[in-house]
Amino acid sequence: RSSHLLLSPVARIFIHYFPTFCAAGSLITKTTSCLTSCGFKKRKPCSFHSPLPLVSSRLCLSQSEAPTNDNSTVFTRILDGLLDGYDNRLRPGLGENVTEIKTNIFVTSFGPVSDTEMEYTIDVFFRQSWKDERLCFKGPMEMLPLNNLLASNIWTPDTFFLNGKKSIAHNMTTPNKLLRLKDDGTLLYTMRLTISAECPMQLEDFPMDAHACPLKFGSYAYPVSEVVYTWTTGAAKSVVVAEDGSRLNQYHLIGQTAGTEDIHTSRGQYTVMMAHFYLKRKIGYFVIQTYMPCFMTVILSQVSFWLNRESVPARTVFGVTTVLTMTTLSISARNSLPKVAYATAMDWFIAVCYAFVFSALIEFATVNYFTKRSWAWDGKKALEAQHPKKRDPMVLSKKPNNVCSAGVNYTANLTKDMSISTISNTTSVQLRASETKMADPKKTYNSVSKIDKMSRIVFPVLFGTFNLVYWATYLNREPVVKGVVTST
Repeated sequence: RSSHLLLSPVARIFIHYFPTFCAAGSLITKTTSCLTSCGFKKRKPCSFHSPLPLVSSRLCLSQSEAPTNDNSTVFTRILDGLLDGYDNRLRPGLGENVTEIKTNIFVTSFGPVSDTEMEYTIDVFFRQSWKDERLCFKGPMEMLPLNNLLASNIWTPDTFFLNGKKSIAHNMTTPNKLLRLKDDGTLLYTMRLTISAECPMQLEDFPMDAHACPLKFGSYAYPVSEVVYTWTTGAAKSVVVAEDGSRLNQYHLIGQTAGTEDIHTSRGQYTVMMAHFYLKRKIGYFVIQTYMPCFMTVILSQVSFWLNRESVPARTVFGVTTVLTMTTLSISARNSLPKVAYATAMDWFIAVCYAFVFSALIEFATVNYFTKRSWAWDGKKALEAQHPKKRDPMVLSKKPNNVCSAGVNYTANLTKDMSISTISNTTSVQLRASETKMADPKKTYNSVSKIDKMSRIVFPVLFGTFNLVYWATYLNREPVVKGVVTST
């Protein structure tokens, strides 16, 4: 009983200050966990152990609720601690090492391609990854999914597209950007972009041509001594095109390659990342639109060889119409191409077809000229054959001097019957009509010119030989892309 009386004041004091001990223990526990999550190491505990705090902490755990695992609160404190004193104007590792930017591209849509403007459009997910040691943290998760608004508060690469004419960053319904932060300070930054880029084309083999459309990008301000670009998974696998990503009507997307290139400027050396997309043109549209009409026009021009050489209007229509048709086809074929200073494969085909059509018109003019000469020659020969050089006395009596001599010989018979004179006049008129009829040239209708006979064979054989050589040359040749050098 006496011991109970002695301990009663101590127990009363302990019970009186018990809430204070609980609050202090809870505050120490929260502070320790916060410092640990922010990256601060725990210090070793002291060797002195007081029984009073130990007892109080046990009592606190028994009476207070267990601490809640609120990740959002922890992440908020982590981000606040990371951005405290962070300067986004300075690149990571400034003055110590080179910042490495790892990139890769996923193409969701490729096309269309404009031949007249020599450009193409591409829709991509452009990914960049780099390490910023200032953003290291320790927490319950290895990666923090961050909002795209945080990208404006940290350092990001100044990537630009060297051959881009126009680029669009999609913002509907929100900016199409993704930002992830690992606990070691590695950041992943992804954007959805639509890019219109230049595609230099060599059109000598048009429309059996192939092209390599490049996509070049790199740092705008940082040389290789500060920022270096590399491919994330190697050059062979860092550029991927979706299986249904082609939006091309006149081309086949036959593959893509990736590489790097170093360029030297007055401000230093820069790394340029390059991706080439290889295109092979589809010829079907041009066969229907240009080649078949040209082929049929040439065949139509050769139909005139089978018409009579006397059918001048029909053969004239064939010649003039086919020449005008070829002129129209040549003009329309050039409208789908840029105004290049050299001839394409289609231009050569049209030029040869035009030469065949024009030659057919010249052949008709030649045949028509010799046909008129043959009419005149045949008439002259027929007249000479039936009228030798001896002259008929009755014909000679038509001349005035013969009339006079006849009048002198028959002056005594002027009073004879006028019927003799009438018979003589009638006979003279008949002879003159017969002479005029025999003088007309003998026209040999339905005759075939020797030139037409030769043209019926020579023209088709030459045109067929040209087509055989032309198509065998261009269709069996492997697609060649000029001016492409890919280095990995």
